[in-house]
Amino acid sequence: MTAAASTVGPLEDILGRARRVPPTSTFPTVDELVVFFEELLAAHPALVRRRRIGSSRTGEPLHAYAVGDGPRALLLVAGVHPNEPIGLRTVQHLAAMLVQDRQLRAEHDATWWFVPCIDPDGTRLNESWFTTPTDRAAYFRGFYRPAPAEQVEWSFPLDHAGVWFDRVLPETQALMRLIDEVRPDLLVSLHNGESGGVYYYLTRDLPGAVEALQAIPPALGLPLDDGEPESPLAPVLGTGVFAMIDAAAEVDHLITLGIDPTQVPSGDSSAAYADRYGALSLVAELPYWTHPACDDRTVTGTSYRQVLATKADRLDELGQVLTDALDAARPHLTWRTPLLRATQAFAPVMVQAALAERARVDDPANDRPATVAEVHSNTEVVHSFRLRFTGMALRALDAELGAGVGPHPLRAVRAQLGARFDAWLAEALATELAPAPIERLVGVQIAAALAISHLLRTEVQA
Repeated sequence: MTAAASTVGPLEDILGRARRVPPTSTFPTVDELVVFFEELLAAHPALVRRRRIGSSRTGEPLHAYAVGDGPRALLLVAGVHPNEPIGLRTVQHLAAMLVQDRQLRAEHDATWWFVPCIDPDGTRLNESWFTTPTDRAAYFRGFYRPAPAEQVEWSFPLDHAGVWFDRVLPETQALMRLIDEVRPDLLVSLHNGESGGVYYYLTRDLPGAVEALQAIPPALGLPLDDGEPESPLAPVLGTGVFAMIDAAAEVDHLITLGIDPTQVPSGDSSAAYADRYGALSLVAELPYWTHPACDDRTVTGTSYRQVLATKADRLDELGQVLTDALDAARPHLTWRTPLLRATQAFAPVMVQAALAERARVDDPANDRPATVAEVHSNTEVVHSFRLRFTGMALRALDAELGAGVGPHPLRAVRAQLGARFDAWLAEALATELAPAPIERLVGVQIAAALAISHLLRTEVQA
């Protein structure tokens, strides 16, 4: 089905709603989200209900808000990764749409549950760039992503092939409690990527879903990603649409490669947990920045094997740079901040990722020409990882130095790592990326959620 044909009927109405998201150039802070949903509750007490579901690690109350009272339960969770704030705007706009539009509520006949931000502590550590999200330098200098075991999305219980994870976070416990209570028909975990095009994950191939999801980005002026998949294990349902990444499959894959899957501890996903109730889970991954290469299938003169080999070398180098800096800094560190814990966790992750890429180099199937999209996406992944994790390391060192407890050796480590960051930033900025309009990105997530909700209801009625 073509993109044009697939927008006929209900999807065209959904796209019309998505196009009406008003222009915005910022992301809301945690405090602004709290005020927004409290005002929505106060203005519409007959339609909106609030439920406290838990507390964050620093004691911040975690709330869920319900809109409508239909028999189906549709759950949208924002802030699952605190460096991915597009979903913070999405829950604002979709909740407001539902409150204001009786027809929309009737069409979906559901109770919509919104968790505005499941990780407020981590989100606050990213807020320095929320007012200037198109500034790539500001983004990487203010970036924070928790260590894998401290990510809400990847800290659900796991017991597979000798890998055991039960260090469930308070925020994850809160989300588990809500899932257990409402037993959602649809779980939308609101993520976003960084650069490239739009792509999706689904836990099952719902009839009509691939075509509908593929039609949404071009209808909103955004590219559908056709570059390197986030994980080579994710089954392809269609261009830009994948079956959900499974933690158990990742563990099996690492064991097959001879890599210890317990080296970087983390757990299962929200989708895996909600699956016990038969929920269909959807993730729409969206870019802050786009480039014409992200959906360019033109064949290049570079082999795909060489692309993977180069990526592996650069990730291994990054892991070594981080490890060396941490080793040199360790005797002088006094505060084990979230930024330091994250840096310490991601250094071995980069080495592990390099080993996994090298294993793919030897696969005869990869001895073929790479496409423009594949070259571009693999290159951008390297740029991203370099700047994300060296940026966090610098912030961890600056916390010590700013408190006046950093001796000369620590300052020397900071200077050397800062010079490496600056060089890598200049290399990344040499590729000019176009900022994607935030309202269009929000529109994609809204349209995807509404489209899958509609298809699920149609499936049940058939």
